Amino acid sequence: MSPRKLILAGRRAVRGSRLSQIVLVLGFWLLGNAVARLSGLPIPGGIIGMLIVLALLASRRLSHASLRQGANWFIAEMLLFFVPAVLAVMDHREFIGLLGLKILSVILLGTLVVMAVTALVVDLGYRLLEAQGDAVE
Repeated sequence: MSPRKLILAGRRAVRGSRLSQIVLVLGFWLLGNAVARLSGLPIPGGIIGMLIVLALLASRRLSHASLRQGANWFIAEMLLFFVPAVLAVMDHREFIGLLGLKILSVILLGTLVVMAVTALVVDLGYRLLEAQGDAVE
């Protein structure tokens, strides 16, 4: 079997399997961690992994269909990743008081800032995409 046929068969297998997509997402995360550790960059490996995925998506070497089911699973089960943090708060009663309110306000403000910046970036990207589409026509 030629290498091209192997690659196509692998892509079909990844697109049809949520588990393989989850493994692929975790693989990019591990690759980002390895790059961060080897290069000594002060950037988290998850961010580097996302930049690798972004570069592959932008260059069309990776299809969004290859990650869609796995990414949707991570989003749907995101609450499971935060349960240990909630249990840790229960061990520290000092968080239930003025200190907790201060921390909560910082978290809420940070969340609002992240949401606002995300909305602006998506809007800018959408406008650029529309302008690019108008330029092509």
